Amino acid sequence: MSKTKVLIVEDYRPLVETLEYQLKRAGYEVYRAADGREALNQAKLYLPDVVVLDVDLPILSGVEVCKQLRSDATTKDTLILMLSALGEESDQVVGFAVGADDYVVKPVESYKVLLQRIKALLRRREPSMDDADAISRCGVTVDRRRFVATIEGEAVKLTKSEFRLLDTLIRQPGRAFDRSELVDAALGEDTMVLERTIDVHVRALRKKMSEHADLVETVRGIGYRFREE
Repeated sequence: MSKTKVLIVEDYRPLVETLEYQLKRAGYEVYRAADGREALNQAKLYLPDVVVLDVDLPILSGVEVCKQLRSDATTKDTLILMLSALGEESDQVVGFAVGADDYVVKPVESYKVLLQRIKALLRRREPSMDDADAISRCGVTVDRRRFVATIEGEAVKLTKSEFRLLDTLIRQPGRAFDRSELVDAALGEDTMVLERTIDVHVRALRKKMSEHADLVETVRGIGYRFREE
């Protein structure tokens, strides 16, 4: 069986060397890139399963690299874990909005935790399927088999986490989901994040839903629900 491939995109050498050591020790095949342009070249050449992507990079920023990876057919499904010294909620919103699957704030205090987050990403790589592949409510359609969401017939470009979040909510309209339930459903049971992280995903989802944003309602003190028809 081939090893899982991880591309580390980071220009701070001590962090790269430590992370590379930890990943190789855990059995991963590791590649390195020190700037945004090299990252894109390496990603297309080696087709990694996971990209650990620093935001502050020379030549091309991590945000731009993430955008280009998502827009390229050969790398659009690559798992992307962003690393950044910028820990504000607005910074995380930007990361998730351009397609990051996870966001870790530097400095990395525990490499064991970081490795667990990579493993969690890999475990939820493919969406689960059941007999009810597509469902439509209030002009919004979610199709699990095609992994496509549309609003009034127009496709909406969602990240995997946003898609799972919308899919979870729309299948039980009127039900109030608490944040921990939505973290498990949208991000995976093994994901180790603050429950408030789901708020970042909801804001990004609502922005993409535009005039239909109010279908995702806030339930004060609990979490969120999809509006009943």
